[in-house]
Amino acid sequence: MSNKRASQDRKARLAEIQKQQKAKERKVVIGIVIGCLVLLAALGGVVAFAVGDAKSKQLPNLGVSVAAAKCDPVTTDPSSGSGEHVGPGTQKPNQTSVKYATIPPSSGPHFVSPDVSGRDFYTASDRPPLETLVHNLEHGYTILWYDGSKVKDTALLKDIADQGNKLKDSTGKFKVVEWDASRGAFPAGKVYALSHWAKDAGHRQLCGDLSGQVIVDFVKKYPASNTQEPGAA
Repeated sequence: MSNKRASQDRKARLAEIQKQQKAKERKVVIGIVIGCLVLLAALGGVVAFAVGDAKSKQLPNLGVSVAAAKCDPVTTDPSSGSGEHVGPGTQKPNQTSVKYATIPPSSGPHFVSPDVSGRDFYTASDRPPLETLVHNLEHGYTILWYDGSKVKDTALLKDIADQGNKLKDSTGKFKVVEWDASRGAFPAGKVYALSHWAKDAGHRQLCGDLSGQVIVDFVKKYPASNTQEPGAA
């Protein structure tokens, strides 16, 4: 074989090797690109799921619709008992229980100290006395009371307690508390009740079911700033 032919064969083999190497490199690049696209798609799905999940847990989206909640119109109750303390350490130390004018109360005499535990959810086993919680109402709190005989799953209520405190108009003054049935029964068909003690009156709204949007509307209409004692803890 002549030197010229051998040189041509070497060049041909080298060209073929280079061609094969470039083909392999292209496959690797394509594989990397495909892998990145798959990863991005997966991450996008995770982000979309997280955003959707977070949105679903926002207060207006919790529970049923406003119509399905079957709420009564908000009441305007005569206000009484502002600054009137009963129980130990007061001028009425022997009065340890108050008969309130409404169920649940939206104003009235109360114990000398409000609940300052920082907790926003209570069951019958650990709730403060009603007279303590009425003092919280005097400080601008909104309380969502629930009938524990009809509500067994409290997971949704805990979410609502958490989200209710994040509302701009609640400024962290929102509690969910199991109602003490020994203090009177809710009207027939009503399982939940909101109450707030505003500057000029008490307000309540009783509902047959739980609606986050109803709570948002109530707190917006009667914010923590609309209270007997602005600035109180």
